[in-house]
Amino acid sequence: MSGNTQERDDHGCADPDRPAADPGEDDLPPRVVALGGGHGLHASLSALRRVTTDLTGVVTVADDGGSSGRLRRELGVLPPGDLRMALAALCGDDEWGHTWSEVVQHRFQSEGELHGHAVGNLLIVALWELLGDSVAGLDWVGQLLGAHGRVLPMSSVPLDIVAEVQGVDPARPHDVTTVRGQVACASTRGRVRSISLIPEGPPASPQAVKAVREADWVVFGPGSWFTSVLPHLLVPDLAQALVTTAARRIVTLNLSPQRGETDGFAPETYLEVLAAHAPNLKVDVVLADRGAVEDTHRLAEAAKALGGRLVLADVGAPDGSPRHDHDRLAAAFDDIIRN
Repeated sequence: MSGNTQERDDHGCADPDRPAADPGEDDLPPRVVALGGGHGLHASLSALRRVTTDLTGVVTVADDGGSSGRLRRELGVLPPGDLRMALAALCGDDEWGHTWSEVVQHRFQSEGELHGHAVGNLLIVALWELLGDSVAGLDWVGQLLGAHGRVLPMSSVPLDIVAEVQGVDPARPHDVTTVRGQVACASTRGRVRSISLIPEGPPASPQAVKAVREADWVVFGPGSWFTSVLPHLLVPDLAQALVTTAARRIVTLNLSPQRGETDGFAPETYLEVLAAHAPNLKVDVVLADRGAVEDTHRLAEAAKALGGRLVLADVGAPDGSPRHDHDRLAAAFDDIIRN
């Protein structure tokens, strides 16, 4: 894995204005952009920071639950929780990184108003209020944490996810119901068929669009498919960048279906849903855990239909739990990116 360093800006993050690398500049680390939110993006960023020093996480901004939802409703800010988790994933393995990762992830336990709030959420929002700039605030938090990369919101405004869900009422399994809100969509009893965003056609973060256009690799997933991965493809300018970028694209599949959101999904179903929401998107590599795929041929054909190839690797936790192992996932990413 690369031990190269990169140019840094005044905030200690990857310089967003560094010109694109010339094809012959093999000494530069690969520019990687990972998209998602929550625990899935945390897993991919934790792995990718072991592969490259030029890493950007682009994060969904539709969370409406918990600490993030409360801050969003009270202050009208972007929900900070998934952004916080992405920053924590970029913390180093030294004492500084471990300590600050634990600090920003720490949640207050009390009988009062602070109960359930994460320290990192409050820190991020405080910097947003002081600086009046969401990206600058995240860069400052990244500098404090010694983050090995940069974190950007996918949109400059808070979003709501709206899902068309079939079978919310078990007595009426064919009825389709509209469900609004990330928490409601993620926990629905029915099967999500499609999603949209409110406001429709939201503005993309210009820095996120720039990062995607200048990337060598773009990584989708793992994570909550409808509420963390697909929303990026519904932000017009970001979607256009994802479709037209010269970067190669990796889709990392989940280890198991998510209760409610993707119940009953086979591995190839994730690719079919991706194609339905972004029919012009081409994929170069589909990465799946060897033990999570029963029909390899079927999944390989689904990857081929998107223009890509299937790579199987042992990326799940050694204990068999449905979570990605950071070192195993890093080794798989490294092998794909270097070859």
